[in-house]
Amino acid sequence: MIRISTSSLATALIIGASPAFAQEGDSGTGDANAASTQTNTILVTGALTGFGATKSDTPIVEVARSISIETADDFDDKGFQSLDDALTYMAGVTAEPFGFSTRGDFSQVRGLDAPEYRDNLQFLFGFYNNPRPDLFTLEQVEVLKGPASVLYGAASPGGIINVVTKRPFNETAGEIRAEYGSFDRMQIAGDFNFAVPGAEDEAMFRFVGLYRDAGTQIDEVEDNKLVIAPAFTLRPANGTEITLLANYTDQDTDTAHQFYPVTGTFLPSQDGRKIDTREYFGAPGFNAYKSESFAATLLADQQLTANWSLEGVARYVDSSSDYRQAWPSFLGNGVPRIDADGNAGWTFYLSDRKSEQYAFDMRIRGEFMTGPIEHALLAGVQYQDVMTDADNAYLDTINTINVFNPQYQNVPSVADVRAQRVDGAANFVEELGFYISNQMTLGDLVGTAGVRFDQVDNAVENGAAQEDDATSFSAGLLWRGPGGISPYVSYAESFEPVVGVDTMTGDQLLPQQGRQWEAGIKWQPAGVNALVTLSAFNIEQSNLPNPNALVGGNSQQEGVAKIKGMELEANAIIGGLRLDGNLGYLDTEDPNGHRVTAIPEWQSSLFALYKISSGSLRGLSFGGGIRHVGGSESSGISALTGEVLTYRTSGYTVGDLSAAFEYGSWELRVTARNVTNEKYLTVCLVRGDCYPGERGSVTGTVAFNF
Repeated sequence: MIRISTSSLATALIIGASPAFAQEGDSGTGDANAASTQTNTILVTGALTGFGATKSDTPIVEVARSISIETADDFDDKGFQSLDDALTYMAGVTAEPFGFSTRGDFSQVRGLDAPEYRDNLQFLFGFYNNPRPDLFTLEQVEVLKGPASVLYGAASPGGIINVVTKRPFNETAGEIRAEYGSFDRMQIAGDFNFAVPGAEDEAMFRFVGLYRDAGTQIDEVEDNKLVIAPAFTLRPANGTEITLLANYTDQDTDTAHQFYPVTGTFLPSQDGRKIDTREYFGAPGFNAYKSESFAATLLADQQLTANWSLEGVARYVDSSSDYRQAWPSFLGNGVPRIDADGNAGWTFYLSDRKSEQYAFDMRIRGEFMTGPIEHALLAGVQYQDVMTDADNAYLDTINTINVFNPQYQNVPSVADVRAQRVDGAANFVEELGFYISNQMTLGDLVGTAGVRFDQVDNAVENGAAQEDDATSFSAGLLWRGPGGISPYVSYAESFEPVVGVDTMTGDQLLPQQGRQWEAGIKWQPAGVNALVTLSAFNIEQSNLPNPNALVGGNSQQEGVAKIKGMELEANAIIGGLRLDGNLGYLDTEDPNGHRVTAIPEWQSSLFALYKISSGSLRGLSFGGGIRHVGGSESSGISALTGEVLTYRTSGYTVGDLSAAFEYGSWELRVTARNVTNEKYLTVCLVRGDCYPGERGSVTGTVAFNF
């Protein structure tokens, strides 16, 4: 399998969900055998680069923040099929808060929405107008936890999710794989890398592509996809490296979210019948979720002197979607959506969406000394211009659907629903930010400090415009103590514009603001390929919408959310055994004093994989994992009683299995997710809908490598 990175991605061999392991003095390209057999002083470094989540190649063990990573090897070993799946073994991440999905990935970090970045630039804007990223096109997935506005501008205080695209390297190699799995999931994929003979370090080309024809756990819902992703890298002799990444994705599916009524799933129906959570409440022939995108990304790195370099990333993205869905009608918080016989109104929805993005991030990087202090300076300018547009239509018909025995009759045509469409005004967002960050090392002390100035302009086509300014700070201090123990403390801020006007004062609404204090310990035992990170944090998010108890709809935001928690991540290699353990606790409180919707208090996971490297069974690996997610809540004001209504779903525990055999150029692999086919609900919202989790599935893979 192709697992080699270019010098711009040069890192140590990645093991587990957060660290990578390399020997002292290693060049950083990593060697699996050396990493597992040598016993001299061991350094644990993260697979982080200038184009990664921290915009730095500082090892994870020296960063005063909590960071988690899953690599392409992890995708295979743990049987991941989506980005949401790839986050299920990370502490502090709620990977499927709204259950099994085909429209998108909705993972939340530290109880809050997390924007998705790709190779350093935000990639997703708006809702349901982009195909999901496919894991086969990625080197790894990174989660930087906590506010990151100093590096990225407007963002959530929970953190960011950054995916790293596969890039060319200086060898000729390739992989062809075929997959077949549950729900008739069929996929063929190829990954081919070419280096110019005689100039392997100067010109490289990589092509990644896949085609999938697949059903899902929901009747009638498919998950078909075509991806074409070529990449070029040039390295002239003058210290320049330029990489061009292109990606065309065409996704043809339907939405797995069926908005199952609370009555008959979470609450009993009048006659005791239960809704089958594989049932389809859409309308065949009407429902669709088709999305298409083209993205071109340019990565450039110019070495200026031995200690100074200039680098940048730029991107253009054009995305569109055709989204149509029918669902059982909503009637208000706490109001049953079905009658005694299981009949519900049927709502038809249509949305034509599109988005376009131009963005770049240019920075200068340098290393220098001031007396005994070593400095690693990063200063940059970031700009993005994003347009989003959505034209929506709703049609509530006199038709009904029976949730226990759905019959798809009297379905309106797409033209009938589109006739109700209201052309929405396009929204334009321009953001310009200037930032500077300095990492200072004095002996065993590593300190960081950064500041950023942003201006964000929001404008509606032929409508109002809004301008927001923000200044963000961050700072951290880590001590590389004895015994491989490194305690740290950090502070970080975030901001997120809120478009609108205070209806009471007439003033522009202020941006939401986030602040986080984090303290922890990173432990890297001497002579052991292991890293343990224990962290505790306190996040406050302010300028949120008013609590329910306050009068006055869209008034200035008095709401404050508070999130406290702790996380434990432990990763180790002991001989041929790899262990990844995670534990997370979140104490969340929204502006109304309730727990944040869909966020459990406790989550934990353990994954173990054993690889046999000698003897007649050499090439065999097997293992598995177990994941526990605690119960979740949703609260709101009941439309029936006017009192606070809360739905609490139970927690769940699921297991995963993995087995593989490598023989020469061939690899056979079988993975199973949720092996006991546990049926669970991730959350039930007080508005009246429930979300089932991912059902059990088995996938078999045959791969040929050359």
